[in-house]
Amino acid sequence: MNIALFSDSYIPTKSGIVTVVVQLRNILEQMGHHVVIVTVSNHRHHNYGVEDPNIFKVTSIQSPVGEGQFMGLPHRKSICEFLQKHNIQIIHAHTEFFVGQIAVACGKKLHIPVIATTHTMWEDYYRYYFSFGNLVPRKVVRKIVKRLYKRYFAFINVSDKAKNYFTQGSMLPKTPCAVVPNAIDFSKFSDRKVGALELARIRKSIGLKKNDQVVLYVGRVVEEKRVVELLEIMMRVVRVRPNVKMVFVGSGGALEELKQMVEEAGLEKSIIFTGFIDWQKVYAYYALGNIFVTTSLSEMHSMTILEAMSMALPTVCRRDSSFNDTIFHGNNGYFADTDEDMDGYLYDLIDNPKKAEEMGRNAAEIVKDFTLQKHGQRTVAFYQACLDSYPRRPTSAALKKAVDSIN
Repeated sequence: MNIALFSDSYIPTKSGIVTVVVQLRNILEQMGHHVVIVTVSNHRHHNYGVEDPNIFKVTSIQSPVGEGQFMGLPHRKSICEFLQKHNIQIIHAHTEFFVGQIAVACGKKLHIPVIATTHTMWEDYYRYYFSFGNLVPRKVVRKIVKRLYKRYFAFINVSDKAKNYFTQGSMLPKTPCAVVPNAIDFSKFSDRKVGALELARIRKSIGLKKNDQVVLYVGRVVEEKRVVELLEIMMRVVRVRPNVKMVFVGSGGALEELKQMVEEAGLEKSIIFTGFIDWQKVYAYYALGNIFVTTSLSEMHSMTILEAMSMALPTVCRRDSSFNDTIFHGNNGYFADTDEDMDGYLYDLIDNPKKAEEMGRNAAEIVKDFTLQKHGQRTVAFYQACLDSYPRRPTSAALKKAVDSIN
């Protein structure tokens, strides 16, 4: 099968979507499929073919949305020629914006299906990115999202939360869809062993003592992840449990605000910020943790939750349907209905290390269902169901049957 992946983000940019696209490309190629990428450049020139002949980089400008992100200004004719050269049979968009819309235009021109993965809950995100965000009603954002997505042939939803959002009556209930959850590359996490000397070196470098218990957050330190609320929780916890250290791994627009809050509270030795960590070294920082924590309510299907699970960490998080297939209350972590409820669940795991370890082992077993191999097979089954019915749309039942056939 000849497949084109369209994305507004790609390496060297680091994000959950970039990880998904890179992993999908790799596993599809390992399965014997031919894959090309259409994405943005980090400058104003196409740069097509200079680094990789299977990557087409469109002209781009700095995006007003997201730190270090770029906005593509694609040209349909040149992209169509690139796709024709590679005899592309199906286009898979991982963006709803300019690059995603040109994917639809190219699909129409070439008479091939264009599907999309629904990665982002923009109703939860938009107010964090624009200074006027709080002035824009949610219903306006919903109309914009609906207009952007309505031209796609079918949807891959990464979770029940994503599916339920797009199938509700006010959105796009007639667009066929199925759930294909995100996956993890175990070779970059649990399969990599962290030696005692390396672990001791890292602990010392960030000020951890031998008997400190570590509560860990990994990800972008930005408002939409509710990191301020997380910090407020952890400031309460570390005051009550002096042997606990909170470690934030990552960088982002809210980092300086959090550092200032910690300094004003006099908790610099208890709450630690590593700043940016190269993604190739992040696995070692997961190995520091005893408990993983997040207060985010804007996830579609969290990659960091999968990573933490692969490293045998129990998770304490806010109740959210995006976690329904990964976190099971009382088994491999806890769901909290409010921020205040998180304190008690954290204390429970902190005070019962054996329980935390058992939940971590359960997490490591559960995450085994989220392999790249299964993700690739499920995605290809989805593609094939779309190709078999094109130009008529398949039913959601047919797509679900195709995906569910991969055990």
